[in-house]
Amino acid sequence: MKRILTIITAVGLLSSVSAQNPADYVNPFIGSDNYGTTNPGAIVPRGMISAVPFNVSGRPNKHEKDSDWWSTPYSNVNETFTGFSHVNLSGVGCPDLGTIILMPTTGELKTSPGEYATSYSDEEAEPGYYSNKLTRYDIKTEVTASVRSAVNRYTFPAGQANVLLNLGLGLTNEQDGYLRITSNNEVEGFRTVGSFCYNSPEEIYPVYFVIKLDKKADTFGTWKKPPHYNGVEGNWMGYNGKTRLMKEYTKPLVGDSIGAYFTYHFDKETEVEVQVGVSYVSIENARENLHKEIANKHFNEIRTEAYNKWNETLSRIKVKGGTEDQKTIFYTALYHTHIHPNTLNDINGEYPTVGSGKIGHTDGTRYTVFSLWDTYRNMHQLMSLVYPDEQLGMVRSMIDMYKENGWLPKWELNSTETFTMVGDPAAVVISDTYMRGIRDFDTEMAMEAMLKSATQTENNPLRPELNEYLKHQYIPVQEEFDGSVSTTLEYGAADFAIAQMAKELGQTSTYKTFMKRAGYYKNMYDKGEGVMRPRMSDGSWFAPFSPMDGANFKPVTGFIEGTSWHYSFMVPYDAKGLIKLNGGNKKFVDKLQSVFDNGLYEPDNEPDMGYAFLFNYVKGEEWRTQKEVRKIVDHDYSNTPGGIPGNDDTGTMSAWLAFAMMGIYPDAPAVPQYTICSPYFDEITIELDSGFYSGKNFIIETVKTNRKASTIEKMELNGQPLKSYFISHNDIVKGGKLKIWLK
Repeated sequence: MKRILTIITAVGLLSSVSAQNPADYVNPFIGSDNYGTTNPGAIVPRGMISAVPFNVSGRPNKHEKDSDWWSTPYSNVNETFTGFSHVNLSGVGCPDLGTIILMPTTGELKTSPGEYATSYSDEEAEPGYYSNKLTRYDIKTEVTASVRSAVNRYTFPAGQANVLLNLGLGLTNEQDGYLRITSNNEVEGFRTVGSFCYNSPEEIYPVYFVIKLDKKADTFGTWKKPPHYNGVEGNWMGYNGKTRLMKEYTKPLVGDSIGAYFTYHFDKETEVEVQVGVSYVSIENARENLHKEIANKHFNEIRTEAYNKWNETLSRIKVKGGTEDQKTIFYTALYHTHIHPNTLNDINGEYPTVGSGKIGHTDGTRYTVFSLWDTYRNMHQLMSLVYPDEQLGMVRSMIDMYKENGWLPKWELNSTETFTMVGDPAAVVISDTYMRGIRDFDTEMAMEAMLKSATQTENNPLRPELNEYLKHQYIPVQEEFDGSVSTTLEYGAADFAIAQMAKELGQTSTYKTFMKRAGYYKNMYDKGEGVMRPRMSDGSWFAPFSPMDGANFKPVTGFIEGTSWHYSFMVPYDAKGLIKLNGGNKKFVDKLQSVFDNGLYEPDNEPDMGYAFLFNYVKGEEWRTQKEVRKIVDHDYSNTPGGIPGNDDTGTMSAWLAFAMMGIYPDAPAVPQYTICSPYFDEITIELDSGFYSGKNFIIETVKTNRKASTIEKMELNGQPLKSYFISHNDIVKGGKLKIWLK
């Protein structure tokens, strides 16, 4: 049985009781079970590289069933270790990457994962560090990271020791690679990756690497295996590093299921450090990344730097009060929001552009991994409030993608467009960022890009149903499982966002046009059923129909990843119109409350994640928001591996939690406001970025009449009564204090 231990500081404190820094509260194991798909691997904020324990079956060949794949290299319920992968995703619903895998072993050399896999114990993790003990080999493994490079440290017992590089193992079905051993302690090459959700072959691209060991191997070599891993050793190309000439061991190896090994014979316990540099541009850039970031540093120094980077990032929000577990889930959530989007460019500024196959250059950060259908709802608003410089860089990256291939991103991954999910979410993110006062980007180009995706009816990869949307003022059912209702609502959200930015830019005609389109959601509302319902092109309602169709993520006509109940209140930008559509305040509240009372709310997916905050739009019913938000936090989030209610969606579920625990939530994208619920801490201090905002800090102070108090009695903003359950973004970034009394 594995023993999970969260390391509290870089010097190894053993108890959170003495924790002082925000980074000390992070538990990287949260979300590694219950399909959260996060992992406890070593990464720095926005890091390109991450060193993650690989303990899933992976996709060693393309002949396995689809049901055999995992969307993450690590699951807390698994106990078989096959190495550390170095390019990974966190909190996603589809597999990709999870490769460039290093594995330490002892004894006779084995190169098949089925033969060298081992159980493990003594797991430890903190921000920027992970460690375990390989029970079969008595090896202590440790990993840490910088932005583009990582270090593995293996403590071997006396005897034969092996370090394996397995390029044949990963999370998806591509296996092709290239490697070349350049000396008796270095190997370089690339591995193809990129079939996210099993996309088309043209989306596959290389990730380059240079791996350097701090000790020269006694023997070393490469291997190539047949497509099926069946434990058969074969196609060996081994060399003796002490006697062979350079030209003999620098011969490159190309193909599927290839690997390299370095073997030692130690007469006592010995540490071996293995440095890994990666790049999406070239082997030369991977080498430069490694050399400039970590080449002259030892493991402990890099580990301390990683911890300090995390602590600096997380310290932008400081909390007082609350329980140790509450602090842990809060800071772990904030930690998860700083994994993706992550850095794509090399240290010299180079990166692969979208679509063109060319190399671009940036003087800042080129971000990648934009899971926008998820993150447009809250994660980017968190960045705008607390990390506006990062959010500005993300918007600039999105606009650069438009310049490169003619379209804004939808679900972009390492400069490939996966076109996963529906809607036009980039427009929402860009407009929301602009509306919150972050405007140092090419706004003219941004509007051009948003209007192109919102008006071009032919060959439009972002809005392929746009012609039908404009023709009918809703998207009719065209085929089974088409997501017509979901897509209509998503187009409406994007149209509303475009309207808001157009209004700010003085484009009145555009504003009016898109505000009208933002109201098309009403055409999907069936008054007889009282819910959103798929509709045919002749205006009739799709049948047979039940609002429960699509439960448990089953495919259903009209909806994506949900039922009608999960979408019927997904109009956060027009809550008043939604209330009117549902028959007024009382009927609206009763119906919305029934969603929670009857178990129809799903906390593990995006469409209904804002439902609990809608009660704040009905005067006298705000207590329901406080009650339901608390129930979700207390029931669905915890300081355990299963402590996220399902897929974290690159930080979206974590951003929801961070906002909910602070007592404010950005309920309406492209509307610069936050709605209020009851905070979990006595005091929350948000450090404001002086480069963007006039205020220094914004403080949320809570006064409780008793220990269990959770209902808001009254509020004050800067000493003046606050009667509304909404606060503007501008009021927060000017600095000051929101004081909340709980009873």
